[in-house]
Amino acid sequence: MLISIVILLNRLLRNIFIRRINDRASAYNFRSLVNFLTFLLIFVIVVSLIFANWYATLVSFGLVSLILGLALQNPLTSLFGWMYLLIRKPYEVGDRIKIGNVYGDVMNVGYFDTTLWEFRGDYLSGDHPSGRLIKFANSRIFNEYIVNYSWPLFPFIWNEVKFYVSYSSDFDFISLTVTQIAEDEIGEAMMRRVKRLKRILANSLVRQLDIKERPSVIFSAHTNTWIEVKVRFLVEPKNSGPVKSLLFTHIMKELKNHPEKVIFPNSIN
Repeated sequence: MLISIVILLNRLLRNIFIRRINDRASAYNFRSLVNFLTFLLIFVIVVSLIFANWYATLVSFGLVSLILGLALQNPLTSLFGWMYLLIRKPYEVGDRIKIGNVYGDVMNVGYFDTTLWEFRGDYLSGDHPSGRLIKFANSRIFNEYIVNYSWPLFPFIWNEVKFYVSYSSDFDFISLTVTQIAEDEIGEAMMRRVKRLKRILANSLVRQLDIKERPSVIFSAHTNTWIEVKVRFLVEPKNSGPVKSLLFTHIMKELKNHPEKVIFPNSIN
């Protein structure tokens, strides 16, 4: 009877509250927490039915917990890791993260492990899914740095497009042309994102930084023959690859129309 009531409460909570939670990650976490508490209550009820005497029940539960704690140390640490994930939220389902040397999008956060849809990987150099799933124990979050590219407060990252030109190229022409192309493609969106970042910094203890609101072009010496040109911009992590490809294609197409002003290398040393 009690078990049926617990299961019924589980269904009621899921049907009533989860529908009211708009954020998918929060709904996922709430569902996992309710299921875990339901399992815990059912376990306590079953143990109490087996041992009618509450004192005997507590003693038995303590002994069982001690034995399980020694035998299942790593799984229990992972379970505590899951609780930490719910409370501190270093990452949630849908986030793009790096943990250790692994990159991926979080597909599932279980009670004992996390599943990533890997991007990059051993065979790719760009931000593209590798096609592989990666599982790691939740206990790793206590020992590894976690880089979250989808931080809810500011889910954007800085990225760059790079190419090379000779010292005899017209730098002013390159800077103006590249800046105009980048602004036409992503300028307005980037300006809104930088303003958002400046508001965040203004309300923090971080020293105010000189952050450009528009895409910027940076020149630096690469060798005695060639100059490295970088186009720096702000972008959504999961859209980084397509934006880089779009900018590079448009930039190359326009600059190659002016061979008298822009000289590209045939090879890079």
